[in-house]
Amino acid sequence: MLRQLSISAFVPWTPLNGGASLGPTEIKPFDTPVPRSSFDGQKSQVRLVYRKANSIVRPEIFCGGYGRTNHHRRVKKHEILPQNVDLPPVLPKKKKKPFPIPLKKIVEAAREDKKLAQMGIEKHLEPPKNGILVPDLIPVAYDILDAWKVLISGLAQLLHVVPVHACSECSEIHVAQIGHKIQDCQGTTSGSRRNYHSWIKGSINDVLTPIESYHMYDPYGRRIKHETRFSYDRIPAVVELCIQAGIELPEYPSRRRTEPIRMLGKKVIDIGGYVDEPKPFLPGSPGSQIVELDTYRALERFPPPTEQELPMVAQATINAYEKVRWGVTKLMRKYSVKACGYCSEVHVGPWGHNAKLCGEFKHQWRDGKHGWQDATVDEVFPPNYVWHVEDPKWPPLKSALKSFYGKVPAVVEVCAQAGAHVPNKYKPMMRVDIVVPEDREAPFVA
Repeated sequence: MLRQLSISAFVPWTPLNGGASLGPTEIKPFDTPVPRSSFDGQKSQVRLVYRKANSIVRPEIFCGGYGRTNHHRRVKKHEILPQNVDLPPVLPKKKKKPFPIPLKKIVEAAREDKKLAQMGIEKHLEPPKNGILVPDLIPVAYDILDAWKVLISGLAQLLHVVPVHACSECSEIHVAQIGHKIQDCQGTTSGSRRNYHSWIKGSINDVLTPIESYHMYDPYGRRIKHETRFSYDRIPAVVELCIQAGIELPEYPSRRRTEPIRMLGKKVIDIGGYVDEPKPFLPGSPGSQIVELDTYRALERFPPPTEQELPMVAQATINAYEKVRWGVTKLMRKYSVKACGYCSEVHVGPWGHNAKLCGEFKHQWRDGKHGWQDATVDEVFPPNYVWHVEDPKWPPLKSALKSFYGKVPAVVEVCAQAGAHVPNKYKPMMRVDIVVPEDREAPFVA
């Protein structure tokens, strides 16, 4: 037998619902009976919304769990997933590097300096732009130098255990038992090898890319010319930056000013006179520290660690790498470092040198001179990204699946395979949460 519904169960036709009714019924605001939701614990509420434009009453139903409003989080359309972060794009070699500082700001600053120079007003310089040290950054420089020594010694010990392969034709390296099979070699004879790499045993200079700079006793003194370039020593750019920031090394002395330099526009009007460079100590003299600051024959100077010491050495090495990068970033905010916009040459100082050593894109137009601009941290202390390998004993990486592989700085990859804890900021680059499919599954993966 069918259940008979009362006439009060129906709602009359109104602009609210646009439906039909079977009889007149009086409905009061906020007293409309609404059927319960099929979900347990859910409640509904009808609220009448009055629009002033057309005076139409429109009901809105708000559903919430246990009487509370359900606020949905808006998902950004271009939100980057935490398990997948792309690396910085590789800049083309047949094009000048972009300026770290917008060109518009550079032009505005130059116009202001020119305006002040025409008025005869000297340019206001703050330390260290005026040649005087910043006392607060001297301890940072010493911390960088200590971490630099730990980084070199730690890498030299780890490379006895962790295998590193380098391509003999290009700058690619790979940290695993065998080299990968990804066809991305850009060497001169890569065409005959179908872009496969020609792997040889790698060294510490392949992992820690050596970026050297000329050492100058007075960075504000006479500029290095092409004919006098052999009169200056070349040392790691990180070490030269620390020397100019306040570190005292007997092998590489530096001038410490007590009176600031004076500039009128771009012209230096007073540098305190030229001073003859003192005779430095020889690298082999007692108390010399220059051997610890260079990677030359580092594998011979440091023996391999034991199995118990391997994780500790790896963790100390990755911590030293992070400390050097942090310190270089902090020093470069104050001290001037120039880089060539076409090649990898770096010069620590307010102006670049005049040695004609650039051989990159359109160097004939510049007579071999470098195109100096402000340097970035990656140019002074390059990360040198390599493919991340989850298990070094697995089969080699393949070209068909390279979109599923991640990359990480070479120092971090070496330390990770030796048992160090990788910082969280590198895990999105490594793509550790992405499952690499098999070869036959790769075409079907979106």
